[in-house]
Amino acid sequence: MLKIIYEDNHILVVEKPCNISSQADESGDKDLLTMCKEYIKEKYSKPGNVFLGLVHRLDRPVGGIIVFARTSKSASRLSESIRTSEFKKTYLAVVCDENNILKEKGMFEDYLVKNEALNKSTVCSKQKRGAKLARLYYEVLDSARDEKGNNLKLVKINLETGRHHQIRVQFSSHGFPLYGDQKYGKGQKGEQIALWAYNVTFKHPIKDELMSFNCLPKRVGVWKNFSYLFFKNVPESIY
Repeated sequence: MLKIIYEDNHILVVEKPCNISSQADESGDKDLLTMCKEYIKEKYSKPGNVFLGLVHRLDRPVGGIIVFARTSKSASRLSESIRTSEFKKTYLAVVCDENNILKEKGMFEDYLVKNEALNKSTVCSKQKRGAKLARLYYEVLDSARDEKGNNLKLVKINLETGRHHQIRVQFSSHGFPLYGDQKYGKGQKGEQIALWAYNVTFKHPIKDELMSFNCLPKRVGVWKNFSYLFFKNVPESIY
């Protein structure tokens, strides 16, 4: 069942469940875009095809907030705000910090290249063909140990750029793989990736109004180790 966070005539803000594709793919599984179109068609008795613009995506295993555009004008303006980095996205993640050395606050800046055949990105030199700058800021919110005694850190992440698998690649390459990341992590088979799109902040595409929405992950799995999330307010931005 869809969890609607906000809707008006111009935008639709929803919570994407983990392991649901943002849009249709070769798997043929039900995707979030189709679900949202069906919701609008039924609620507003829309005849024919429903327009709904997907202006940003989340990796299939990742959950959290996604914003859709309900008109072509809104889609164009939201896409432009993403291109100019005016559309802010804040994530929560649990990372593995084996040697307990992750700094309390920091910035990662790397160049990434995507391997289309493997659907995987890697850190590379600036000079490599296809290399794109990737920059993010993070802050450690809390620490915990899992049942195996592994050091875990709850981090809040602001993306300055939006590269393919950026958070997963950068944290892994710096020695702090995301918990449960089966593509970029180490020996974490069978666990749900602990990455969640927690906040979006953007200017409404039609109204002259700043919009900000929060959505926390469910208190299950590895997230249960971090009471900070559920008993304290998480700041929206660390810029």
